[in-house]
Amino acid sequence: MTQQNTDERPGIAAAIVVHEGRVLMVRRRVSEGQLSWQFPAGEVEPGEAREDAAVRETKEETGLDVAAAKLLGERVHPKTGRLMSYSACEVVAGTAYVADTEELAELAWVSHGEIPQYVPYGLFEPVQDYLDTALPSQ
Repeated sequence: MTQQNTDERPGIAAAIVVHEGRVLMVRRRVSEGQLSWQFPAGEVEPGEAREDAAVRETKEETGLDVAAAKLLGERVHPKTGRLMSYSACEVVAGTAYVADTEELAELAWVSHGEIPQYVPYGLFEPVQDYLDTALPSQ
């Protein structure tokens, strides 16, 4: 076990799902501070790979089957203090909907130009770099 996550809480795995020129974002029913809109994400279970957790959480939250393509990076989140990993994911099957109605209020497919409206404080640099190349700029 690495010493990066000193507070015994499991890390959080986020899925960066790009499909048809947009990225999937979800709005939590209970926001974490100013984190209202975010990527599908959840705790990594014991023995689970970060990429697998991102895939599982996307399915649980949005009903969408995705496959992890690449780990974009990880950091200790500046707002929550949690160890975060970010995985680029591709849609395999399904249509996104609010599958976990206890956790999510809504979801949206967001264009490159709309990201600042959803995430005004900016994205983790490797995620922003990935979206700058994966999404058409408008």
